[in-house]
Amino acid sequence: MQTALAPEYRDTDAGREAEAILRKCVHCGFCTATCPTYQLLGDELDGPRGRIYLIKQVLEGEQPTRTTQLHLDRCLTCRNCETTCPSGVQYGHLIDIGRQVVEAKVPRPPAEARKRRLLKEGLTSPLFGTALRLGQSVRGLLPAVLKDKVPERRAAGAWPRRSHPHKVLLLEGCVQPAMAPNINAATARVLDAAGIECVLPRGQGCCGAVRYHLADGEGGLKQMRANIDAWWPHIERGAVEAIVINASGCGAMVKDYGHLLRHEPRYADRAAKVSELARDLSELLPYLAEALQGRVRPPAAVLGWHAPCTLQHGMQLRGGVEQYLGALGFQLRPAAQEAHLCCGSAGTYSVLQPELATKLRDRKLGHLLGETSSDRPAALLSANIGCITHLQSGTELPVRHWIEVLDEALVASK
Repeated sequence: MQTALAPEYRDTDAGREAEAILRKCVHCGFCTATCPTYQLLGDELDGPRGRIYLIKQVLEGEQPTRTTQLHLDRCLTCRNCETTCPSGVQYGHLIDIGRQVVEAKVPRPPAEARKRRLLKEGLTSPLFGTALRLGQSVRGLLPAVLKDKVPERRAAGAWPRRSHPHKVLLLEGCVQPAMAPNINAATARVLDAAGIECVLPRGQGCCGAVRYHLADGEGGLKQMRANIDAWWPHIERGAVEAIVINASGCGAMVKDYGHLLRHEPRYADRAAKVSELARDLSELLPYLAEALQGRVRPPAAVLGWHAPCTLQHGMQLRGGVEQYLGALGFQLRPAAQEAHLCCGSAGTYSVLQPELATKLRDRKLGHLLGETSSDRPAALLSANIGCITHLQSGTELPVRHWIEVLDEALVASK
């Protein structure tokens, strides 16, 4: 696809990157077949191909409108289209560029702007945990729309105290320690059992995804730099072997640090090293399956498995959880149909686009839960706090991180 950038974008890093991505685009339309919003709405402009044309028009100088903004907002950034695309179009990078350009040109209504600002500031604030605990204390009094967003209080087990020669940094995440504290603790316990120590560096925080995907590019980059600064002393002295991330949404973002900070002299090399060291927790499963063999007593029941989009499309990691937990004796069953489609969580999407998000959630749960009660799994597993919370809002069945059930199986075997 040929494009002629408007002068204001021609000599910018974002403009040059967008132009390079657009050159790879063809008219095949394979991406529309796997786009969740196109499946729901049937509108070309609510699929990747239509959004690409909208971004192209804006970069060529056409004035964007609220309608342009709406179609870009409706994108989940699930990157399913990237998995499908035969030309290797990096749609995820293009939609981020397009959103930031449109955000600068199209004012939002005050109420909408406030909601987005609250999400950017609130979810990444150190006070998020305090606010969540307050919400949990009155959860029973909240209207259903808010109650769904406030999970019941969960306890975390003990953090292991042993030291090991093998050490990794563990990204705690911004909302996960408050919403599901046991995920990080379970991660530390399982890795401890396999002879790996988790290190929690001071100064790390949100991975930057919340702000960056809400068109706050500089805010997201600032958080990325802060994480690199927190991690770098450990990396520089060779004290850790990897940066482990157990929320796949964060993992996909950290693996992109090298690309996003490549033009910054102070951070480019460090960001590239960070991305090189970044590991989704599932990437440790080959080692864990071997190290823990014979020390796991898995449940006899079938467990439903939802692979987050950030895992299977963003990081292109498919099948590892099923394969290696299967080798340890777990029975994982993915969705009977449309296992590749998004559940509708997508970071802040379920708050900003609740109608579409709920439809996608219910569609996903329908495929995961089976047609009859006798076919229903004992629990649902996933690998991202957003997916876990969103799916849980639509079912009474427990929805958990796979590391939690592996941790419990280890405890039961002791």
